[in-house]
Amino acid sequence: MKSLTVGKNDAGQRLDKFIKKAVPSLPQALMYKYIRTKHIKLNGKRVGISDRLKEGDIVAMYIKDEFFSEREQFYDFLNAPKQLNIIYEDENILLLDKKAGVLCHPDGREYVDTLINRIKRYLYEKGEYRPGEENSFVPALANRIDRNTGGIVIAAKNAEALRLLNHIIKTRQLHKYYLCVTVGTPPKRSDVLSAYLYKDEKSNTVRVSKKPFENSKSIKTKYTVLDSLNGISLVEIELLTGRTHQIRAHMASIGCPLLGDGKYGSNRVNKSLGGYKKQLLYSYKLRFDFKEDMGLLGYLNGREFEAADVWFKEEFYTGGLV
Repeated sequence: MKSLTVGKNDAGQRLDKFIKKAVPSLPQALMYKYIRTKHIKLNGKRVGISDRLKEGDIVAMYIKDEFFSEREQFYDFLNAPKQLNIIYEDENILLLDKKAGVLCHPDGREYVDTLINRIKRYLYEKGEYRPGEENSFVPALANRIDRNTGGIVIAAKNAEALRLLNHIIKTRQLHKYYLCVTVGTPPKRSDVLSAYLYKDEKSNTVRVSKKPFENSKSIKTKYTVLDSLNGISLVEIELLTGRTHQIRAHMASIGCPLLGDGKYGSNRVNKSLGGYKKQLLYSYKLRFDFKEDMGLLGYLNGREFEAADVWFKEEFYTGGLV
């Protein structure tokens, strides 16, 4: 028999999810059987598969010792590079300036060198992340940015911070601002664009139209032209909705595709304007604007954070882009 005490980061989870992470070698079908037959108990009593756990609960498992074999002490994230560009850090969150080319999470080709693995290594070496002691929670990202786009990514250090961040983002209590360089100049100095967008999963592209069409979703994009030089413009974007490729496709739909964007712009034009092979787009600023009590993260209300190093901004003003 082995007992596990539910810690702060594990509270609020379903029992079955907790056990899957705490005892990964226990087959799922056998786990469900043990719960039904009371070989797994909560605080000495019968428990349901979907029951939620509270901090301090004791999960007792009367199962074979072989399922409690020692966890591997070498962690693959220790092979990730150490480099992190930290904008802000406290006991609950990290704000990081992710550079273009870095994956947020593993994909089919790259597993080790990802932003989340760099974060795990950083916190592990600081002693703030102890995977051998955690039953389930691991540091997690609250938002993602495409590999070829740079910008601010938020990481949660504990389960409560992650829950709140997910709620803040979902309810639009976080304002996200982007810098981009467009080919040509938008028709107005500042405007809010409204349209409809449909994502084609097979081609990983989207289509934008001023009128609604089948399976389309509404989008809103606010832009402000900061400056125009040599046939290109530096533009600030505020996402009022958050759809796949929204900025790239929406700006292209008004005749101002992002410089370097071969998917929604023109490779011929990109080649003539410096040969950029990735879109000049950066998630450079965040502002927290709470409309309700955010408990643990309440101190972030009204705070604004900005990435200091947007690689194409200085080059735009010095004429180095084209």
